[in-house]
Amino acid sequence: MPFEPPIDVPTSLPEAYGMLARGRRTPIAGGTDLMVRITGEIGEPPEHLLDVSRLRALEGITLESGVLVLGARTTYTEIRRDVLCQAHLPALVEAAATIGAAQIQNRGTLGGNIANASPAGDMLPILLASDAEIVVGSAREERSIAAAAFFPAYRRTALAEDELILRIRIPLPPGRQVRFRKVGTRRAQAISKVVMSVAWRAHGPTSGWSDVRVALGSVAATPIRASATEAALEGQRPTPEVADRAAEVLATELQPIDDVRSTAEYRRTVAARILHRILRDAGGW
Repeated sequence: MPFEPPIDVPTSLPEAYGMLARGRRTPIAGGTDLMVRITGEIGEPPEHLLDVSRLRALEGITLESGVLVLGARTTYTEIRRDVLCQAHLPALVEAAATIGAAQIQNRGTLGGNIANASPAGDMLPILLASDAEIVVGSAREERSIAAAAFFPAYRRTALAEDELILRIRIPLPPGRQVRFRKVGTRRAQAISKVVMSVAWRAHGPTSGWSDVRVALGSVAATPIRASATEAALEGQRPTPEVADRAAEVLATELQPIDDVRSTAEYRRTVAARILHRILRDAGGW
């Protein structure tokens, strides 16, 4: 029989913080990742749950002074349907549409995808590429952590045991473009073999890109940014020659993992081709 851990159900953030301060609690929202662990067959089962479904402070999508703010309990379906996400960050909408079937999208949350810290988390490369900040809180303080610094090791986060993910802040600087691509075993309802997000700021048809970000999932123990590839693209325009060179740099830079879904060589090759295609589409050639 699966172990049924005790569960606390706070109705306010102060109450939730107090429960977290009393001992280790694992927050649960949609449960699409966490419930798989209840049997203990995949990872350690949670010892004590904290149901955040009644915390209204974790809800909502807003635009605040050029920053897209999403509550941690925002579901993938809400992201897909939200007019702010559609207008300001369509790549996030595209990524949300690739996660599971309708049932998963209705239950799964952005905060849960972050807390699960899977290297194959589909939303995570977009957060890294868009310089997102994860806002967390506890009875001690509220603080922001850069998405690029949030995943220090395999399935680990920068959260302290008494902290809760509150919201995600994604800046929307002028001229920035964000792209998303995912390769899985099939076109839908598949765990990623390679997932990539590329972001840049454009300054006109003849000017080079700035603030280039290349982020990937499913190629390492954590979601990563490809810094050498970013440097190869910084100040450049997406020409065929630049795309060829950037793809070569990425293939050299990556040290992918071998697992049951794909070989390291496959991931390296596919990642380079995904980047090349994104640059080709951006360049219109």
